[in-house]
Amino acid sequence: MAAGTRSPSSDPFEILGVEPSFEIDLEVLERRHRELSGKLHPDRYAGSPASERREALGRAIEVNEAWRVLKDPISRALALLRKRGTLLEEGSEPPASPEFLMEIMEYREQLAEVRQSKKRESLSRLTLEMKKLEAEATRELAEAFKTDGQAIQAKLGRLRYYRRFLDEAAAIEDDLG
Repeated sequence: MAAGTRSPSSDPFEILGVEPSFEIDLEVLERRHRELSGKLHPDRYAGSPASERREALGRAIEVNEAWRVLKDPISRALALLRKRGTLLEEGSEPPASPEFLMEIMEYREQLAEVRQSKKRESLSRLTLEMKKLEAEATRELAEAFKTDGQAIQAKLGRLRYYRRFLDEAAAIEDDLG
């Protein structure tokens, strides 16, 4: 495949040549990424004209960005919504229920206590609990894409809360050494 056989696209599904769906087999996606990356590797274009090398590099960057977007459930959901004509910025989803916000606040209080106490086992327990909630929210989001377009934004909002919590937990773990 020559570097110029495909026109540039901002659609990560199109770039990687996969069906636009929330439920993607990540192993298949990774194989496709590796295959395209190999075809676009700079060594393959070492003797080519500069314009071909630049085009291959540009495509390689597109492929890597598409892989980054599609392997992450939140980014993949946003890309799928864009493809459907819906632009959704963070914070534009419907407000979370007071019960959910209270639950998140309680988890954050526990995380703050872990930060103070520096107890790794407590951090591990909280992280594991939150990863289970994140996995469930991801499953619910996948189901919403299949059946209930109205629920997508709310499910995506929940997933973002869980992801922010996990990012903060990872930062605490890094601080603990």
